[in-house]
Amino acid sequence: MKPLRKLLDRIEPHVTKGGQFEGLAALYEMVDTLFYSPPDRTRHAPHVRDALDLKRVMILVVVGTFPAILMALWNTGFQANTAMAAMGLESAAGWRGALLDALGVGYDPSSIAACMLHGLMYFLPIYVVTMIAGGIWEVVFATVRNHEVNEGFFVTSMLYTLILPPATPLWQVALGISFGVVIAKEVFGGTGKNVFNPALAGRAFLYFAYPVQLSGDAVWTAVDGFSGATALGLSAYGGVEAILADGLTWMDAFLGVMQGSLGETSALACLLGGLFLIFTRIASWRIILSVFLGMVATTLVFNLIGSDTNPMFAMPWYWHLVLGGFAFGMVFMATDPVTATHTDTGRWIFGFLIGALTVVIRVANPAFPEGIMLAILFANIFAPLIDHFVIQANIRRRRKRRVRVS
Repeated sequence: MKPLRKLLDRIEPHVTKGGQFEGLAALYEMVDTLFYSPPDRTRHAPHVRDALDLKRVMILVVVGTFPAILMALWNTGFQANTAMAAMGLESAAGWRGALLDALGVGYDPSSIAACMLHGLMYFLPIYVVTMIAGGIWEVVFATVRNHEVNEGFFVTSMLYTLILPPATPLWQVALGISFGVVIAKEVFGGTGKNVFNPALAGRAFLYFAYPVQLSGDAVWTAVDGFSGATALGLSAYGGVEAILADGLTWMDAFLGVMQGSLGETSALACLLGGLFLIFTRIASWRIILSVFLGMVATTLVFNLIGSDTNPMFAMPWYWHLVLGGFAFGMVFMATDPVTATHTDTGRWIFGFLIGALTVVIRVANPAFPEGIMLAILFANIFAPLIDHFVIQANIRRRRKRRVRVS
């Protein structure tokens, strides 16, 4: 790493104030602090000093997504190879097929290598386009404002990639992340000031702008001409019975062996990532647990009410947990430190609201089988208000205690 450090030190005078390339200071800082700790350190009271800077925190979040990434690669390839075998196709279409044929890995659904590489052919282009399109906007805003490049984009880019269907057109990928970065974050002032989760906002924009392409059956499995509904889509029409009739068991759904967005199918992978984030104290266990409790409580209420026309009323809570993007949203999206609540009591309220709204949207809204995305965005709006009332309640309680003491 010493040659890289020497190279960066030689470049630094040219990009600092008064240098020939002063306008590229934000880009230089992004590369420098990616590999090395920032040179600026807090040295005097009353500021808290910590060896863990913001970039390292963001890297830990990305590490937490590794189980979901690995499952996304395998399951995307497995679903594609299985569909190809059912359709009698011997090779994938386009450049992906040419590259896979050149590598000679084949399309055997039982081959881990074949599934992983086929899945990589869909995951990697989406991630690269996300990084390029979103990264350009980050650098543009950092340069105009003369600020550092926001570290949060490392996490935003990965989460955004994982919540997209594998067959999403790349131009839509770029459009969605542009909306998420510019409209949902930068117009509010950048990382730390945004109201909405940028990754979810970009995904919501694509859903409502292109509902047919982003919610149709053909988008979930990356094979031209193949169409199949997700488990959550099946449940909206026939409940758990429709899912079981399609050959999908609860364990399959828990493991993630089913159609869906890239990284949202496996509840197991998401929960493993959640345990890592809780262990490293990056994510709030209160939010994760309260989202789960809100989902369970609301599901039990609908189970008690029942319905002769809507099979979703009878869906048990353990099926809600493994279907759609609930586990992923609960672990990675709801715990976003910027758009979530910051008080301990507020986190319980915030999480419970998300879990409850998710089930309400899934059960009571027949036009929208998934609910976690809208529930989190809705809760983001009220997060500052929740914290405000919690703080005010604490102040009133302390005032009353002071009056009693005096």
